[in-house]
Amino acid sequence: MRRAVSLPPVTVSEFDGVRYLHLGSVWVQGAMRISKPQQVVLDYVQRMLASLLWLPGESLGQGQAVQLGLGAGAITRFTARQLGMATTVVEINPEVIAVNGAWFHLPPEAEVVRGDAADWLKQAEPASVQLLHVDLYDEEAAAPVLDDEAFYTACHAVLAPGGVMSVNLFGRDTSFQDSLLRIASAFGAGQVWSLRPTREGNTVVVAGRDVVVPGREVLAARAAALETRFGALGLPAGKWLRMVRPYVETTAGAVGRGP
Repeated sequence: MRRAVSLPPVTVSEFDGVRYLHLGSVWVQGAMRISKPQQVVLDYVQRMLASLLWLPGESLGQGQAVQLGLGAGAITRFTARQLGMATTVVEINPEVIAVNGAWFHLPPEAEVVRGDAADWLKQAEPASVQLLHVDLYDEEAAAPVLDDEAFYTACHAVLAPGGVMSVNLFGRDTSFQDSLLRIASAFGAGQVWSLRPTREGNTVVVAGRDVVVPGREVLAARAAALETRFGALGLPAGKWLRMVRPYVETTAGAVGRGP
């Protein structure tokens, strides 16, 4: 998804039973296993759903889920179908929406908004979203197209108390620490965590609004329950716990991650 007037063409490829979505380049913007469309194929998308660890098990499926940037719709399919949540997806490129409807099993019950994510956040009801997933890249896939503190502040404002955002960043890119600092400024340092980078370099950052993090035993129980329920769909929740690091702000504006 991008804010520019000129939008890239959308193409689809298939390899070894997996269908891929591209935006005018070879970079993969999303994927779906053709025989199992509910399975979450890409590693970084699986890790974006680690946001579920921050929600009590009894509340899963409650509230509103929002996805900024449709991609191939894996998260939209998951929140709408597997969690049964009221789901809204915001995507600026009409061709991405059309291709999802034709080739990627876009759930008809999901609300699809064609528009800019920043504009949608401005008109969204404050404190109305339980799960917010942000994956905003253009065809160059070099950096998020929305990545300033004002954007993350708007994301924080739309979350309900106890709500969680996950965002896809490039952890091996020099801009990652700047992005992490902006998220921490908007959400508060104690409400930000990151997972280890994937092999491709994607790093998922999770941020909450007034989230109360339980003890390790409760988190382990949540992970086990998620893996029992969704492991066959590609969610290795037990591994997520070993990947998570809380944000730590050090002196002189340096940023690190502690255990």
